[in-house]
Amino acid sequence: MEVKKEVKKEVMHYAQDDTISHSFKDLECWQKAHEFVKAVYAVTQQFPEDERYGLTSQFRRAAVSIAANICEGYRKLSRADKLRFMNIAQGSLEECRYYIILSRDINYIDCETSDRLEFLINGLSWKLNGYAESISKNKGVFDG
Repeated sequence: MEVKKEVKKEVMHYAQDDTISHSFKDLECWQKAHEFVKAVYAVTQQFPEDERYGLTSQFRRAAVSIAANICEGYRKLSRADKLRFMNIAQGSLEECRYYIILSRDINYIDCETSDRLEFLINGLSWKLNGYAESISKNKGVFDG
């Protein structure tokens, strides 16, 4: 009975600790990734219909991949697994950087839209790199 009380006490402490993330939704990098995905969906709705299975699809899939890999990596127990998923997210992020450039260069988006997407992706990149670095440096914390 005493063990149950200790476990319950520990769980309550964990639930009240604002410094601990309880879900991938608490991660700033995921929040920025989700914001970027929504922006990509909104922007690509304006792309030509004949791009539905081309650039529109590729851009959306790459953007979703960033957020999805952050989610998947969040629940991995080993540091190596977490870092692998963050690295996949970083690769998808760079893919999206190219799609922003391409979309601007073929006049699917204007400079203002391009600048907005660049602003979003740069903030996301900074947060994602910071999260990956914290995983890399915190030995023991992320090792299952």
